[in-house]
Amino acid sequence: METLLIGSICSALSTGLGALPILFFKKLTHRWRDLLLAFTAGVMVSASMFGLIPQALDVSNTFVVSVGVMMGVTILSLMEKFIPHIDVERPQKVISDKAFLVVAALLLHNIPEGLSVGVSYAHVNPELGAIVAIGIGLQNMPEGLLVALFLSYQEISRWKAFLVATLTGVVEIFAALLGYGMTHYVQGLVPYGLSFAAGAMMFIVYKELIPESHGDGNERISTFSFIFGLLAMIVLMDLFS
Repeated sequence: METLLIGSICSALSTGLGALPILFFKKLTHRWRDLLLAFTAGVMVSASMFGLIPQALDVSNTFVVSVGVMMGVTILSLMEKFIPHIDVERPQKVISDKAFLVVAALLLHNIPEGLSVGVSYAHVNPELGAIVAIGIGLQNMPEGLLVALFLSYQEISRWKAFLVATLTGVVEIFAALLGYGMTHYVQGLVPYGLSFAAGAMMFIVYKELIPESHGDGNERISTFSFIFGLLAMIVLMDLFS
């Protein structure tokens, strides 16, 4: 339980760590934005394909993994219909509704991420929890920066934007505890949870991160950033294995 708390807290607070640069600058160039998104995509693909899915297969079968992955994709797809798309390059001047919706979007997206951390710590392989927590933490950093930038464009102060982005990560701690508790006491739920997290990650990668990182003429360098993210996650998993 102690390692779960440490891992989930570090993963959650990485959202605030990613938002920290908002205190020093207000704009993010297309090039750097695309690099961050592509790197995040590489991290998430690596965590899904080389961490979550293989571990789920070790304790179940392809049917269970397929069901879990499709559950993650389906639920994220349904969430997409009710969550606004964040575009930091087209700021809106209306603060109340837009700012609230963006924060709500981040909170909802953080729930399955926190669940995946908790489920991973409940697995028989104790190293998997740390691997997934690191992967989620790495992808939380650019997410926190983008949300903080969006809020700052709404004429919200930089400090408030930073604090809001940081606080949105706290939901991951509670989601991780819930995921751990459910898998710890409900037998057979672990492989479904791991596969669900993998499906949710893959949906975000293909639906959001890759298209967003390839729309501004930075396709080649974004591709390299994607590969670097994938390799970085492989190295981290190897260190913890």
